[in-house]
Order: sequence, then C-alpha cells, then structure tokens
Amino acid sequence: MASVRYIVNDVDEAVDFYRDRLGFAVEKHNPGKFAALTREDLHLFLNAPGAGSAGKAGGDPQPGGWSRFMIVTDDLDGMIAQLRSAGATFRGDVAEGAGRQILLQDPSGNVVELFEYTDRSS
Repeated sequence: MASVRYIVNDVDEAVDFYRDRLGFAVEKHNPGKFAALTREDLHLFLNAPGAGSAGKAGGDPQPGGWSRFMIVTDDLDGMIAQLRSAGATFRGDVAEGAGRQILLQDPSGNVVELFEYTDRSS
C-alpha cells in the first residue's frame, strides 16, 4: 500500500473534501491537526502546519506545490462535471497524451491528478 502525506491549511475541510468528493474512508481524525484516510491501496495522511513531527519536518512545511498522486477513472468527463458542480477548483484544462488528465486542487492547493487511459491495451 502506498502512502502520501499532504500539509493542509484546514484538516477538517480537507477531510470533508477527500471523503465526500473523492471517496476516501476516514480511518483517524484528530480535528484541526491530523487525519488518516484510505482509498483502495492508498493511505493519505493530512497534517496541519506545525502539528506533530510531520507538520514540522524540514522546517516550516506549507501546502501546495506540484507533487501529486493520481486517481484513475474510466469516466474523466463525468468525474470533472461532478466535481465542478460541487465547486472544485482545477489547475488548467484536460491535457491529452498517452491518456487524458486534469489537475484537481484540494482546498489547500495540493494537487490530485485525475487520469483516464485512452488505450488500455498499451
């Protein structure tokens, strides 16, 4: 199982976003400080800046950036439409290459790549 840690401005808002919009299950939630969520074979850890050792690692970690994990979908357009209707924010438009993808921002500006294979045979 893979694990990703994001620093977020508001842990509670991030929990709502990942649970309600992307289907993550909440395993642990320490309001305002930390949460552990899962989706399929991914563990997602959310930390507030300064909370616990992970919220202090490397000095003063802040949300945002371009690092990301990817959620694969068979209906990218449907997922985008559903997220947009819920007020989600994206970085740019759908890009096409070996697949189709768009970058979704969580409430703190962390990026989640939504990806759809265009040819599953390759």
